[in-house]
This record gives sequence, structure tokens and C-alpha cells, in this order.
Amino acid sequence: MLSHDNASRTRLVLLTLAAGAFGIGTTEFAISGLMPGIATEFGISVTTAGWAATAYALGVFLGAPVLVLVGQRFEKKRFLLVLMGLFVVGNLLTAFAPSFALTLLGRVVSSLTHAAFIGIGSIIASRAVPEHKKTSAIAFMFSGLTLATLIGTPIATWVSTEFSWRTSFLGISAIGLIVLVGILACIPASRTDESFDFAAEVRAFVNPQLLLAMLITVLGPAGFFTSITYIAPITMNATGTPESWITAYMLVFGLGLFIGNILGGRLADKNLMGLLLGSLALLTVTLLVFWLTADNVVVTFAAVFLMAAAGFATVSPIQRLVMERAERAGAPNLASSMNIGMFNLGNAIGAWLGGYVISTGLGDSSPNLAGGLLAAGALVVGVIIWLQSKKSTTGRRPAGLAQVG
Repeated sequence: MLSHDNASRTRLVLLTLAAGAFGIGTTEFAISGLMPGIATEFGISVTTAGWAATAYALGVFLGAPVLVLVGQRFEKKRFLLVLMGLFVVGNLLTAFAPSFALTLLGRVVSSLTHAAFIGIGSIIASRAVPEHKKTSAIAFMFSGLTLATLIGTPIATWVSTEFSWRTSFLGISAIGLIVLVGILACIPASRTDESFDFAAEVRAFVNPQLLLAMLITVLGPAGFFTSITYIAPITMNATGTPESWITAYMLVFGLGLFIGNILGGRLADKNLMGLLLGSLALLTVTLLVFWLTADNVVVTFAAVFLMAAAGFATVSPIQRLVMERAERAGAPNLASSMNIGMFNLGNAIGAWLGGYVISTGLGDSSPNLAGGLLAAGALVVGVIIWLQSKKSTTGRRPAGLAQVG
């Protein structure tokens, strides 16, 4: 376990993890702004280019359990180096791909880093600080993802518009190389005597509350990713703004993610279920209003901000919730990374569903309707969790009163 007294070393650890999350977030989110360039170069439709987002998300989801199991053979620092090496190779392959098929392959290779790095990074971050700062430490690492949308994605989108989408992926590869150096210099070696009980790791998934929490992880992100993945056709065709405005939309989206992440991390300890239900309700309403009024520029900017803030406010609190329940079962590794995989399963569902509803002729703003329905599903699951926890609390109260009497 990392020392709580070494404040400067702890900051370097968290900064390195956040930098890795920044690179990972940039390659994940920037694809929304790069799809027009990819579609033009390979002579395909924007909805077909959307498979670059879907392939990445599916790679994260399917690769999470495999990479976690493989990673148990490595000390955590060495495994982070391997993961970031995969990240660099995958993004370089995407940057130099001569065909769309190889572009998708590069996306899959780079996606293998995502869940394992964030999952293991969450464990390292939480162990680097005292108990009362664990959610904040995880949220700090996740701030790399939000800064990726606030800074990395708009820059990558601008570079793609002004130069080439390939140049954007070269820049992302450079970020990966910098993080490799940071891991070597700043991340301490972990204990080598940590045991890995595969059966115990799997048993953690029997907990229905854990599964319901993970279902929110799937449906919530699927809601806003159904919309943001197709922000280009929505804003260009439904709102009527030029392609050059996509950078501004992605900047607003990143600001929403950043603020939502901060608020989610700070408010979760006060009222976790209130935060979840309120955020999911806001996300649902925002997407449905966006669907109905996508032709209004002001509403579009407001909706992009609100769906990002509401959607991401739930991420770090649910990640900690999953980790704590799995930790009590002695199985934090697989559940932590699988929850990140579930997040990206939601991304994959959203990317596919958004393209599907557009291709069926429901209109360029139809991804907002589909996203709103998915968010509503997440809200229903959240209400179920709240009712179950309320029932459990009520069931325990008489026993407590009997003891007092």
C-alpha cells in the first residue's frame, strides 16, 4: 500500500494516472469529431465511420476480463507499462492505417488499455490516500477523462479539421509515450504477494445490488453517447451549424463532463442515491428536449452541456460503490475493470443505436430520442435500487427499536 504521508509522491502518482486517463479519454471521445474526416477519406458514410467508436467500445468491454486475468501475472506497475505500450501501438496503427478495416483494428488494439488501466488505476488511487479521500482520489484520476473532452477532444477535432484526423492520432500516441515515462518515474512498485482468487472474483457478480449498479453504468452512458457520437450530423443537419462548430460543441461537452465529475465526486458521500436519481432524471429530460428542439442553437449548446454533466456525475461514485462491494468479497480487480467495461458497453450500444435510428429514416436528431429512452431505463433501475435499499432499512428498524426497548 502506498504511504499516506508522502504527499508529493502521492500527487505524482495521481497526476500520472490522470494523464493516462487523459490520453485514453482523448482517443475515445475525439472520434466523434474525427468521423467526418475518416468518412471522407475512405469514401464511406458517417454512420459507417461510427463503427470506429463502436469497435473501440466493444474492445474495452470484451477486453476487460481478459486483460485483468492476464494482468495478474504482472506486478501492477509493469502491467501499466504494458497497457500503455498497447495504447501507443494501437493509436499509431490507426494513424497510419491504409484502409478502414485497419483503422478499426487500431481502435480495437488501443481499446484494450482502457478498462484495465482505469480499473487498476482506481485501485492504486484509492490506496494512495486516507479513507475519507478515496472517492476524491478516484474522481481526480477520472478528471483526466473529463479534461480529455474539455481540452484533448476539441484540440484533436481542430487538428483533424485543419490538417488530418491521422495527425490527431499521432498526437494521441505522443501522449501515451509521455505517460510511459511518468509510470516509470512516478508509480511505485506494488506488493508482489497479493493473491488473486478467480472464483472469489467471479462470485462478486452474484450480488444483485452490484449487478444493478453495473446496469446503470451501461444504460446511463449509452444515453448520452447515443447523442454525442452523432453530434456531427445532429448539429450540421438538424441544428444547421457548420462543421467548424463541432469543436465548440465538443468543448462544451468536455466542460459538462468536467463539472459533472467534480460535483459527482463531492456530493456522493452526502446522498448517493439522490445524486444518481437526480442526475439520471436530468439526463432523460435533457435528451428528450434536445430531440424536440435540435433546430435551436441555444438549446443545442445547453443540451450538450447538461447531458455531459448529468451523465458523468454518476461515474466515480458508482465506480467506488462497485469497488467497495467487490472489495468486501475479496475481489476488487475484476469488478473494478469490468465496471469500466460496462461503461464502454454502454458507449457501444449508444454508438450503434444512434447510427441505426438515423439509417432507418427517423431523422438526424433521432439519436437524442433513443438516448433519452436509454437514460429513462437507467433511471428506472436507479429507482429499483433505491426502493430495495429503503425496504432493507425499514426491515432493520423494528429490530433496532426492540433492542432499545
